[in-house]
Amino acid sequence: MKNNLLFPVFLKIEKLNILLVGAGYVGTEKLNALLSNCPDANIMVVADRISDSVSRLAVKHWNVRLVQRRFLFSDLLKKDLVFLATDDTSLHKRIVIETRKQQILTNVADTPELCDFYLGSIVQKGNLKIGISTNGKSPTVAKRIREYLEDIIPDNINLLLENMCQFRDRIKGDFKQKVDKLNEFTRSFLEENNHGKIHQN
Repeated sequence: MKNNLLFPVFLKIEKLNILLVGAGYVGTEKLNALLSNCPDANIMVVADRISDSVSRLAVKHWNVRLVQRRFLFSDLLKKDLVFLATDDTSLHKRIVIETRKQQILTNVADTPELCDFYLGSIVQKGNLKIGISTNGKSPTVAKRIREYLEDIIPDNINLLLENMCQFRDRIKGDFKQKVDKLNEFTRSFLEENNHGKIHQN
């Protein structure tokens, strides 16, 4: 069995310059995914046709700039991430050749072999964020796993994270003692929530 060799990373995309090429259905999905995770992401959208859904998203976000014209290679200037979401496979291939020369990480819709990275399925509850990857094999399975995790992770998990942050700052002792205390604290919390779920069922 071949292992998933992807290295999971959480990027602070509000500090990056992002280019999205394409503003149709797939472009809307990419833009929505970026903005739902980071509303302050700095995104330039280039497309010869811009859908109403992309326009509506841009109206709500001052940091999204729409450019209605064909893609130009000069659009890659000073970009950190590129997302390609048109229906022109030939264009995608030409852009990827250039982004690799410029060492710009690129995601190409529905073409795993051209991607430098994938967008995973995301579970988020407050400050907790979990990324799920199937190595590009099945977004549907990733979606089902996301739904499962959203169901079993307690809604008050963010309260635990806030309390843990304060608790960690007050713990005394060496590193091992701190880890043992933190493990004990979180174990008891999760046991209480699982016990409650069993009774609810």
